[in-house]
Amino acid sequence: MTGNRTFASWMAVIAIGGIVMTPMAASAQRSLEDESHHRQQTKNQWRNIAIGAGALSLFGLLKHDNTITFAGAAGTLYSLDRYEKDRKSQSKIDHARAQAFSQTSFHRSGHRYERRLVTRHGKKYYQFVRRD
Repeated sequence: MTGNRTFASWMAVIAIGGIVMTPMAASAQRSLEDESHHRQQTKNQWRNIAIGAGALSLFGLLKHDNTITFAGAAGTLYSLDRYEKDRKSQSKIDHARAQAFSQTSFHRSGHRYERRLVTRHGKKYYQFVRRD
């Protein structure tokens, strides 16, 4: 019986560790809109991981296995913390995007850029066009 409990405990730790340690894609080249979309996807992943870890914790409680319960609770707390950080990060990105497009023009490197409304594939977007 303890062999099964130890095996299940190690499997839980490995599963949570593998999910948590998955590297995130680099986002240095993304536009603000792409970055916001990426942040939303990351938030959804952390939410789903928290749900799974919470279920694991509940499973540990039902089986009276403190190790599984603790591993699930720790995974839940960590995932919720990461979810909250991504939520705040997405909010900052959205505010920066709104601020950038609230201006009608700006100057960079001696050139003036003006905001224009562009329609692509039936959707309307703002785009800054260089005016010399």
